[in-house]
Amino acid sequence: MVNDVPAKDRDIAMVFQNYALYPHMTVFENMSFGLRLRHIQKKEIAQRVNEAADILGIKRLLNRKPKELSGGERQRVAVGRAIVRKPLVFLFDEPLSNLDAKMRVQMRTEIHKLHIRLQTTIIYVTHDQVEAMTMGDRIAVMKDGILHQVTDPINMYDHPKNKFVAGFIGSPPMNFMSGKIIKKDARFYFNEGKIQVKLVDDMRQKMAAYTDKEVFFGIRSEDIYDKLFVSEAPPENVVRVNCEVYEPMGSEVYLYLNTGKHTFIARVGAHDRPKVNQDMDLVFDMSKVHFFDKDTEETIV
Repeated sequence: MVNDVPAKDRDIAMVFQNYALYPHMTVFENMSFGLRLRHIQKKEIAQRVNEAADILGIKRLLNRKPKELSGGERQRVAVGRAIVRKPLVFLFDEPLSNLDAKMRVQMRTEIHKLHIRLQTTIIYVTHDQVEAMTMGDRIAVMKDGILHQVTDPINMYDHPKNKFVAGFIGSPPMNFMSGKIIKKDARFYFNEGKIQVKLVDDMRQKMAAYTDKEVFFGIRSEDIYDKLFVSEAPPENVVRVNCEVYEPMGSEVYLYLNTGKHTFIARVGAHDRPKVNQDMDLVFDMSKVHFFDKDTEETIV
C-alpha cells in the first residue's frame, strides 16, 4: 500500500490551493527546488524548468519572485514545480479556488490541455462541479467521507445514483419537488399538490411499487419549456406556475418559478421574457425526469 511508502519515495507531485511558493526564491529556484533536493544535474534541471516554463507560458517570469506575480502566474509556477518532477501522479488540491472567475476559466482550460499533452494521471479535488464536469475523464462524488458514485461526467449527469449526486452535478442544480405517485385510469401520475404530470410508459414498471407513496421528483432546468414555444405539448405534461423573477444571461434566460408549494428554475431561450408575477404555462419533458426514494434518496428511475 502507498501508506507504507515514505512520501518522498511515492513519485507523486502535489499542487496546493495556496500555491505554497518560497517567497525568497525566484520562479526558477521554486520550480527547480525539488530537483535540487534529488541531486539532479544542473544541466538537466535547467532543461526541465525551461520546458515546463514553455508549456505554461511563464518563461519570461523565471527571474521574478512570487510577490511580483499575479495569482494566475503564481498558480502556473506551482503547476510548473510539479511538472518538472515528471511524477507518476499529480495531486491537485482545489488549485483554482483563489483565482478570480475569468482566470479560473482560463486556468481550467490550460490544465486540461496540459493533461492531454502530458498523458499523466491527475487526481483533482474540487468543490466546483463545473470544473469536475469539464476536466474529468471520471468523476468521484464524495460526501461526509462516503463515495457516492464514480463514473464519467455525462453518465453521472444523465444517471445520478441518488438525490445528492443529482443535485450536485449540473448548473443550475436539478430542481426537486416532493409529492405522491398516483394511479388513475391505468396511468401513473406525479402529484405535487398544486401541479400534476403523467409518467412516461417506460417508468411504469419501476414506479408501480410507489403507488400512493411519497417520492422526490427531479427535473433539470433545460428540460422545462415555455408552452408558447412548444408546438405539440401533451396536455397532461403542461403545468401552470407563477414566474417570480427572470434573469437574462445573454444566450439564455433563467426563470425562477413557483407552483405555490415549491420553487424551481427553468432555463429557456434568450427571447423568452414572461411577465413577472404572472402565471404562465410550462411543459415538462417527462422522458428526462428522475424519481428518488423519499427515505433513502436513492434513484428509482
